Amino acid sequence: MERTPKSMRCHIGLFGRRNVGKSSLLNALTRQNVSIVSQHAGTTTDPVEKPMELLPLGPILFIDTAGIDDSGALGEMRIAKTRQAIERTDIAVLVTESHLFGEFENKLLENFKKYNIPVIIVFNKTDKNPSYKLVLKELKINHKIVETSTILKTGLDELRKAIFEAAPDDIINNPPLISDLVSPGDTVILVVPIDKEAPKGRIILPQVRTIRDLLDHNALSVVVKENELKKAINMLKVTPRLVVTDSQAFQKVAQDTPEHILMTSFSTLFARHQGDLQEMVKGAVKIENLQPGDRVLIAESCTHHPIGDDIGRVKIPNWLTQYTGGKLNFDVYQGRDFPQNLSDYNLVIHCGACMFNRKLVLTRIHQCREAGVPITNYGLAIAYSLGIFERALRPFPGALKIFENEKMEVI
Repeated sequence: MERTPKSMRCHIGLFGRRNVGKSSLLNALTRQNVSIVSQHAGTTTDPVEKPMELLPLGPILFIDTAGIDDSGALGEMRIAKTRQAIERTDIAVLVTESHLFGEFENKLLENFKKYNIPVIIVFNKTDKNPSYKLVLKELKINHKIVETSTILKTGLDELRKAIFEAAPDDIINNPPLISDLVSPGDTVILVVPIDKEAPKGRIILPQVRTIRDLLDHNALSVVVKENELKKAINMLKVTPRLVVTDSQAFQKVAQDTPEHILMTSFSTLFARHQGDLQEMVKGAVKIENLQPGDRVLIAESCTHHPIGDDIGRVKIPNWLTQYTGGKLNFDVYQGRDFPQNLSDYNLVIHCGACMFNRKLVLTRIHQCREAGVPITNYGLAIAYSLGIFERALRPFPGALKIFENEKMEVI
């Protein structure tokens, strides 16, 4: 289970003031010394992550964050990291002590509500405050409350149970990747270019996960490079149910795939699986409104070293510039870095986000919606700029309908 990618784990964040026992609680939950524990406030600086298996929930990722009440220049940096952790949190555990519940805790609760994050409130160190139950009666809290003591080892099983019960439905029942598009025995051709960006000796995570999903649902996978697609189609005795391509080869694959065969991209699959396909379809249509001089944000989840023909820095800007007929201004953000002032941009184009969990992608979509800025992803933006958008959406009737409606409004 340690090898399960972080993007496929339920993210459980521990939040609260300094020295309320977040790190001690994490160590007690995991039965390991994951975080450094000290009597001095502010021991935890950057978020500490611990992947593990929490039955019956499955693979999870605990995130121990710095105290939200930290001060000074360094404290502000720690708080910024904690805010980033909130953006990817599926379940929030707010740790406090009964006599401390106040402004800081309420501000955290407001943030959790903003991003629709389920909350468990843990009143810790009950061994040090015997009268805590009287204090709790006076607090009006509409969230699950668990009382713990890491010294006495009490409340830990109740907290584990509360975490499982708070898990959102899409954590327990993940949105499909490709399995709902095929039936057992169907053949799917996966087009995997082996270029400079392909990691040596392996293929990238979206391709691996698609293959695994097809295997799990008893469908057949045929993996080819882009120049072997025609040959593969001609060799097959049955018509493939679907062709899925890396977005960089979209144009050639569209030309080589007969019209009666459904075709899409890994990135389009991930727009649905990791985020909101319909919202990103709406964003792609807004490419039609781009004017020379507009600003476009390119957001990458991974932090690879860019190459000369990088998809986010070179290929997509070239395709969009060609489509709009004028120079656009592009900014690139990597990893968890994301601008606070999104209103500076006319469009956000996100990668497939295979390295992120779904909650972070949905949070970014929410942030764009609040700022009034359309968001789409690599595969959809490429398909739109190359004139094959409608074809790439045929496997997804709901998204195709959204496109048709949005297109009418643009026209």
